[in-house]
Amino acid sequence: MWEQGLVLAILLGIITCLLVTRLKPSYVFAGAAFLAFMAGMIELNTIAANFTNSSLLTLILLILASCALEKTLLISWVSRSLSKGHLGSVIAKLSVSTALLSSFTNNTAVVVSLISAIKRNQQHAPSKLLIPLSYAAIFGGTLTLIGTSTNLIINSFVEDAGLPSLNFFTPTAIGLAILVGGVLVLIPLSYLLPNYDDQNQEDLPYFLESRVEPNSNLVGRTISENNLRALRKLFLAEVIRDGVSMPSVGPDFVLKANDRLLFCGDVESVATLQEIPGLTLFGHQHLNGQNFVEAVISSSATICRKTLKESRFRDRFDAVVVAIRRGHERLEGGLGNITLAAGDTLILVPGKRFEAERRAHRKEFMLVNDLDSGVRLDAHKSSLVLLGFALVIGGSLLGLLPIIKGLAVYILALLTFGVIQVSELRRRFPVDIVVIVGSALSIAQLMISSGLSVRMGNMFIETFNGSGVFGALVATYIITLVLTELVTNNAAAALCFPIGYSMAVAYGVEPMPFIMAVLFGASASFISPYGYQTNLLVYSIGNYKLTDYVRIGVPISIVYSLLVLTLIPVFFPF
Repeated sequence: MWEQGLVLAILLGIITCLLVTRLKPSYVFAGAAFLAFMAGMIELNTIAANFTNSSLLTLILLILASCALEKTLLISWVSRSLSKGHLGSVIAKLSVSTALLSSFTNNTAVVVSLISAIKRNQQHAPSKLLIPLSYAAIFGGTLTLIGTSTNLIINSFVEDAGLPSLNFFTPTAIGLAILVGGVLVLIPLSYLLPNYDDQNQEDLPYFLESRVEPNSNLVGRTISENNLRALRKLFLAEVIRDGVSMPSVGPDFVLKANDRLLFCGDVESVATLQEIPGLTLFGHQHLNGQNFVEAVISSSATICRKTLKESRFRDRFDAVVVAIRRGHERLEGGLGNITLAAGDTLILVPGKRFEAERRAHRKEFMLVNDLDSGVRLDAHKSSLVLLGFALVIGGSLLGLLPIIKGLAVYILALLTFGVIQVSELRRRFPVDIVVIVGSALSIAQLMISSGLSVRMGNMFIETFNGSGVFGALVATYIITLVLTELVTNNAAAALCFPIGYSMAVAYGVEPMPFIMAVLFGASASFISPYGYQTNLLVYSIGNYKLTDYVRIGVPISIVYSLLVLTLIPVFFPF
């Protein structure tokens, strides 16, 4: 009995900390698991086993594999498709493509990849598209077992309870219904989103260069006809033709082959220029999937007062400069002809030698930072990366190779062929998720082994006396949904799975409907920006207010919940 009381105290402590403090959920769950270990309630080998759970390892590998997937031309294709059509059709295309991408790789990684594409969208303000992007990723995450971290975490609990593992397509039927219903509601609601569109040229500090290819469709057409005046966060500042600079070209200026176009933009503008057919970025022959590095020239640098050509920058450092920033000063002339000065910020695409000799460059650069964004892979590498991932998923579905082994081989191949770097994997490694899942599994085991979950299940049964099994299912779903909005999806799944499972055992029915209630309830975060990581990702980028989520999220949450509660008993009878 004392053990139940102690577990309950730990459980209440977790919920209280998540609700009323700003502590990260990973710290809260790790602290709870540590207390349980120190109290002698759980053994060290059990905790270690929870941190090496197969579903958790699969999740980690999926997140790491997304480092390569987000560099493929598939993301560029989605980006281009968002620049055509009215808002309703763009929302439909964005929702379907995001959901399909999210169903086969972690939905948080998909949102991270597409945020930059949406910011580069030339037709609609990002604030019109970012909340729909997040919601579509949530819909897509429910389509398959690997679509979201929550599904894999719940599968960990399922296996830990001695039940058969969930199949890859276990949630698909209900997930498809959610996707269709959700998108149909999301399209009209998206018109209610605010139009926050900031295109202040003062915020475009980087100087970039591109060249018009001889066989380009841009040749013989005006600046206006090529839509080069309507680029968001990218301003055409100058054209150089046959060595002659034309700093103030009008919209009727006709482009010729080999014209050099000089732009002012932000870091994401490099990707924007890569996606315009017929333009070749400065240093393009060295760009193939690398992540950008930001470097600030020091006052003692030997490259000061020299141009990139004079300093032989590429040969000396094994890095290509794709953009230069000098405060808010408007630079002129091609990138290769700019005289470098102390304090200039360079956006570099590094080679292997630059990475290996980074410390040796301290005299030249007073600050060198890795940036999260990077250049796209070429068509050949993109195809190989996508084909490799498809083979991993296909091999898993056909039972030829477990997905965890396939992903391990896949990531090793990506590293071997230089598609991704170890530094990228280090930055992307999901430490918080690992800590939450491993600790949450330990707490859930304590809830079940101590009998607390059975006792809580009986309490809920008495509370909803007369409502029957379906009433208990609804209660399980609503409790999970509320906790998801308040304390994040993964925490809600960890707290509610033992309760739902115990209610199924108490009623003597199949546990699968209750498992599905927790699975879909833990992904039902639409009203708060804090409940789901994708919502939080777009919150500040879109300059949203809490009321924006409430206005759009309440109708979506109602439709989502009605579909889930109606379809669970159909596809998973008691």
